[in-house]
Amino acid sequence: MSVRKSNRELLKMISRMTLIGTLVVANVLFTMVSHKHIWSQKSALDPRIASSIVEKAVTAKRGTIYDRNHTVIAQQTQAYTIVAYLDKGVVDVNGNPNYVKNISSTAKKLKSVLGEDVNEKALVKIMKSAKKAGKSQTELGSGTKRIKKSLMKEIKKLKIPGIGFIDAVSRYYPATPYSSNLIGFAAYDEDKQSIEGKLGLELSLNALLKGKNGKEQYQQTVDGSKLPGTTKVIEQAKNGKDVVLTLDSELQSTVEMQLRSTMENENAKSAWCIVMEVDTGKVLAWASYPTFDQNEHKEIPSYQDAISTSTYEPGSVMKPFTYATAIDTNVYPYNKTYVSYQFWYDYDVNTGKITRLPIGTDSPYPYIADALDENFGTISFDQGLAYSSNVAICELLANYINYSQYSKYLDAFGFFQKVDTPYVDQSLGVKNIGLPTDYLSTGFGQASSITVLQLCQAYTAIFNDGTMVRPYVIDSIVDSDTGKVEKKYKKKAVGTPISSTTAKEVQELMSHVTDDGASGARFKVDGVDLLMKTGTGQIYNTDLGKYDSDYHTSSIMAAAPANDPKIMVYYGLVSPNITSYSAEPFKKIVRDTLQTCGISTTPTNDTQESYEAWESYEMPSLVNHTIDYAHEKMKDKKVHLEVIGDGSSVIEQYPDASVTINSNDRVFVLTNGNKITMPNMSGWTRKDLTVFWQLTGISIKTSGYGKVTSQNVEEGTTISTDTKIEVNLE
Repeated sequence: MSVRKSNRELLKMISRMTLIGTLVVANVLFTMVSHKHIWSQKSALDPRIASSIVEKAVTAKRGTIYDRNHTVIAQQTQAYTIVAYLDKGVVDVNGNPNYVKNISSTAKKLKSVLGEDVNEKALVKIMKSAKKAGKSQTELGSGTKRIKKSLMKEIKKLKIPGIGFIDAVSRYYPATPYSSNLIGFAAYDEDKQSIEGKLGLELSLNALLKGKNGKEQYQQTVDGSKLPGTTKVIEQAKNGKDVVLTLDSELQSTVEMQLRSTMENENAKSAWCIVMEVDTGKVLAWASYPTFDQNEHKEIPSYQDAISTSTYEPGSVMKPFTYATAIDTNVYPYNKTYVSYQFWYDYDVNTGKITRLPIGTDSPYPYIADALDENFGTISFDQGLAYSSNVAICELLANYINYSQYSKYLDAFGFFQKVDTPYVDQSLGVKNIGLPTDYLSTGFGQASSITVLQLCQAYTAIFNDGTMVRPYVIDSIVDSDTGKVEKKYKKKAVGTPISSTTAKEVQELMSHVTDDGASGARFKVDGVDLLMKTGTGQIYNTDLGKYDSDYHTSSIMAAAPANDPKIMVYYGLVSPNITSYSAEPFKKIVRDTLQTCGISTTPTNDTQESYEAWESYEMPSLVNHTIDYAHEKMKDKKVHLEVIGDGSSVIEQYPDASVTINSNDRVFVLTNGNKITMPNMSGWTRKDLTVFWQLTGISIKTSGYGKVTSQNVEEGTTISTDTKIEVNLE
């Protein structure tokens, strides 16, 4: 090629590059001036882009609280905050105007969905004030923040101009009320911009549950959302720990239902129940009434937990400890009798001796009688416990046990001291035995005050052959990202206040409390041998300066089986009904506890199909297997298998593999199918409903307590996350 030709080609190439460069520069200059592309004449700027960079905290996910079977008790969920766009320049993604055109109409439409949670006039005032202040957008205050997805969808359907939503989070309690005072609740804190524990374990475990927030930067659009592709993580958020409790949701549901019945039927001011494993101290159920809705927590009737923070004079459930003291110090009057009617006495200050006087003798001290001034005649001390005789206690403390011994044993049993139950707020009570009347009265559960938690710990020494174990409600602390157990709580022996021989002797005495004619006869459970002590306690009214004449504490402590105690149940109430309150709630709790723990008795499952024989099994691994395989593995087990979805293989199961399951339990498997149909939920418990929700994401509105008796969606109907399912429980 000649030099001249080469130069011509080079000149052409330079000319073409110059032309292209000129066009590019011209396009850029034109776009900068006109904000339009030179060829298409379309806007070169996304109208949503704001001019500022936003630095925002990335909220760590709050840990989940589970029961012992990994059923959700408390969980962080997606929520939405309503925002009103007021600037006429705000447009949606399609470039259409998107602002509030009519403030009054907007407020009225929001009110139609949100109901009593919002004040229509307040909504109008907020939007008008924000508009007057020149704000382009505003949140709308109380009742419009962190609303549920279902409400957000209802508002979207109204297509209200200028109303949008900002992603938020909230705390959700699927089975509320669920030991509301123990679990407590967490709520979004506007100052801290995170979910914070406000009461109960949610508060005491707050530092572990909340995690540590991170930071991010992003470019913000006019409507307040992030512009895709502009987010930069400055500091990674660290999610909170998960907490697994010892509670059993199935049993907790029974306890909640029975206490609710107690409150309604007995005109009770308060009621409580705690269920524990005797050997380990694991708490399987814990409930304190009056209770509250943990999702709403608008009205909290009492911040006191009847089990751990309320102190009370327990009444006759204290008597076994007086007997234990006499037996353990070798002063118990075996085979001796006493006169059970009215204990009149005097006290010698010099000798510290209490002397019983003939009935009617003048004395500066009031006489002590049995409940309702009962006269059992001349009976043995063994019978004294069975009949719950206050006079028997007075005889023991006046003539057999000395003051220092009794004081020492009260301390050894852990009364008036903090129980080593991790993360549970507690009160101590008052040891009041300085005066002779108070000394005698403490022996049968008056004058001195304790907590239910102290009482339960002390009783483990009696039921556990002398070894006292601390009650505990937290099984483990778990890393929510890796599933690694970071802290495991186990059985902890906290003393041996009495010998094994003494414990067995007291057990023998308590086994007769359910004999015919004894104080606990009407609480006997068919087919179950119980160790029991009943109690009726007076309540000191500080306003009146005397004991209340209307309301009393009534309670029942029991353990089963009597020959080898495995579980203990303590049930109580404060009501005006001290002699004829129903025994059925207590009996139902005992039966369900025995069934839950696999202790042989007649099953009480009342579903349509009920297996008579009681058996326990190890749950097999069904995940990644076919449905036919699942049916084959479960066919010889007397449980109810619920298959969710129309798929051919199992992708999730409940309970997990290796978990112990019992006769009449409900087992769930989720398949890989796309179609889910409505099951027959008759006989399902709240726990079953919660498991179904966890596996499918389909929420269920419940009313009542107990087991499902009716459902609004017919069996076999195709359902989805948008289906509104309502069930009634009785």
